[in-house]
Amino acid sequence: MQPQQLGLLVLTALTLIAFLSGRWRHDVVALTALVVGLLTGLIPMAEAFSGISHPAVITVGCVLILSQGLERNGVVTPLLRLLEPGKRPPWLQLLILMVLAAALSAVINNVGALALLMPLALDMARKRSLPPALILMPLSFATILGGMTTLIGTPPNLIVAGYRSETLGLAFGLFDFTPVGVVVALFGLALILITSRWLVPARSGPALQHYQAGDYRFEVRLEPGSELIGTTIYELEQTLEDSDVQLIALVRNQVQILTPLPGRRLQQQDVLLMDADPKALSELLERLPLEMEVTQPESDLPTGETDQSEPESKDEGKASPKEEPNTLLKEWVVVPGSALVGRTARQIGVFRRYGLQLLALSRQGQPTNKRLRLTPFAAGDVLLLQGVEEGFAPFAQRFGLLPLDTGVIPLNSRGRPLLAVAIMASVVLTMLMGWLGAPVAFILGVLAFVLSGILPVRELYQPLDGPILVLLAALFPLAQAMGDSGAAEAITQRLLQPDKLPPAAFLALLMLITMTLSDFMNNAATAAMMCPIALAGAHTMGVNPDSFLMAVAIGASCAFLTPIGHQNNTLILGPAGLHFGDYWRLGLPLELMVIAVGVPMLLWIWPL
Repeated sequence: MQPQQLGLLVLTALTLIAFLSGRWRHDVVALTALVVGLLTGLIPMAEAFSGISHPAVITVGCVLILSQGLERNGVVTPLLRLLEPGKRPPWLQLLILMVLAAALSAVINNVGALALLMPLALDMARKRSLPPALILMPLSFATILGGMTTLIGTPPNLIVAGYRSETLGLAFGLFDFTPVGVVVALFGLALILITSRWLVPARSGPALQHYQAGDYRFEVRLEPGSELIGTTIYELEQTLEDSDVQLIALVRNQVQILTPLPGRRLQQQDVLLMDADPKALSELLERLPLEMEVTQPESDLPTGETDQSEPESKDEGKASPKEEPNTLLKEWVVVPGSALVGRTARQIGVFRRYGLQLLALSRQGQPTNKRLRLTPFAAGDVLLLQGVEEGFAPFAQRFGLLPLDTGVIPLNSRGRPLLAVAIMASVVLTMLMGWLGAPVAFILGVLAFVLSGILPVRELYQPLDGPILVLLAALFPLAQAMGDSGAAEAITQRLLQPDKLPPAAFLALLMLITMTLSDFMNNAATAAMMCPIALAGAHTMGVNPDSFLMAVAIGASCAFLTPIGHQNNTLILGPAGLHFGDYWRLGLPLELMVIAVGVPMLLWIWPL
């Protein structure tokens, strides 16, 4: 093995380990790998920024923008009517939901499809007294299955098509993924429909009258004059016995006491940490003289800037839902990549600027173990916000939140859905007829959306997923260097030994490895790193590389074992009250089915 090949092998291995560790963001890992490769000469300096202009990067960005335009103009509103309450049996309602989710994911971003349908799914679970996990996990898996059916359905398909264009001179077409993808998706949906009731954990009982995303941890302060001052912990707990509220800890003088003695008397300015669902807490506030403790945020302005907003009054930072009849309580879930992730409520000084207050937080269906203001936000967290209606939408848009309330969905959009569909259809037609390549066609589509007013210019860049685009732009030069130097072929021959396996067995092994990696790291990164290995294996065996590249696309899309392999799995973690180890029960049979159905279909549609 040549020095450059060995160096690229080591760099790839270290990058893979960093991805799997999850300690750093994927885009940071990819940029670090690119810089190391450039400084060590493993990647030519001339290729340093080739990833920025890569067709897949441009296409991914355009697809995200077009998806936003379609959603914003109510294109899917008629389809959402199919999920309105009716007399259908639960299994049929779930089937309609999954089929709709898969269909939407084929033409718009997966996360966008889930964002549209998740509030409706939760409403369906509530009305049918079903645990939300029984609806949300099938919904998430259905969006993943639907995404693999078209070129624009998911980033891995775009990456594989872009890599094929660079190495073999011709990209995959818009519907080249459809024959295999649709068959796999149909088998997957059938398996989910039949087995989900037994394989998906039911985290909440069927007797729920109103669904909330698990218990919250609230902070309640004893203000001067409170009738509870001077009472004992025992007396307070006796009062709480008739409600679904549990006292967890007492905070006095900034010291948290987890198990206060029953005889300890409550004092002025004590903070009580309680677990409850919002309904139970609202009832408690009606009976007891308590004030909700709302986080006093620090300014989030950059260093050196000053906050020009109005000074806070001495009463700001205290709120009670019963005191503000014009305010609302709404639940929102934090999406992966949100500006909130990794920051605490004290570091986010914008809640009050939007007229909102953070009342509580739920993580994986359970309250957090830290005080609310000191808890860093994580993807999948469910936040309970109180505020005026006008403040929710801009705050959610800025910080990446999805609603858990069907009332937030614009079912009566006043957009221009027919024009949006016409433009999107024109883009697809130009690609199918071969008049324009995918990047140019999609750019023209974005331009048409802006010029026609379908998507305002001020919202043009909001849908762009910066970390994903940077990740792809940084990884493509590394993938190209692996292929040009022969490192990918050396890795394939030494580790996978394709010359000792039948081509069909190697195809199944390649799909299995890709799928396993995608369960623990970003699916786009998985596709970018596995494409050179797939192509090297095909060259070694002297067979059709398209079969192997398609196997990578399918494997990278099918991340069902963990909540971290796909954004949608992360998004349902909190609202469904799921745990990390809950996904594999349904995910493992589903992944085995994908291999069992996908490999024969690949051999038929893309023969070796």
